[in-house]
Parts: sequence; structure tokens; C-alpha cells
Amino acid sequence: MSSYNDYKRKALENPDVKAEYEALQPEYDIIQAMIDARNKEGLTQKELSERTGITQADISRIENGTRNPSLGMVKRLAHGLGMRLKIEFIPEGAIKTAK
Repeated sequence: MSSYNDYKRKALENPDVKAEYEALQPEYDIIQAMIDARNKEGLTQKELSERTGITQADISRIENGTRNPSLGMVKRLAHGLGMRLKIEFIPEGAIKTAK
């Protein structure tokens, strides 16, 4: 296998791996949205920490997936990023599976 995408595609052929990957997708989506928003605003973790009162260490832990933020914390992060939090429920059939 020559790349991460090849490895991922092969790994997801295993039904157990695929189920676990899909179960974690919402967490990864939140993490990626937060990182993308912070970068778009040109903020460092330290600057976001100063805006939200959330420690830089906790922001780092959230971004690397070792800390699960509460809904209140996610709302504080959104506010600190100058954004509004929107959460949606999407019908199961509308969700694309990883390829």
C-alpha cells in the first residue's frame, strides 16, 4: 500500500473496523470543524484559550482527540471563534460511508 488512503480503504473492508470508524465519525467531525474554524480565524490555541477561558492544554487535548468536550464547552469555543454552534440530526440513509 502506497498511501494512507490505500491503508484506510483496506482497513475499512473489515466490518468491525468500519463500524468502529463510523461510530467515531461525529467526534472527528467536531474536532476537524474546530481546527478548521480556528485556522480560518488565524488564531493560535493560546489565543483561543484567552478568548474562551478554556486552558490551552484542554484545547490541545480536544484537537488531538484525547478530551471529549461538553456541549457547554463546545458552545464556548464557538463563541470564542466568533461563530454560532449548529447541531443537526441527519437521517441514517443520508450519511455517506467512508471510502
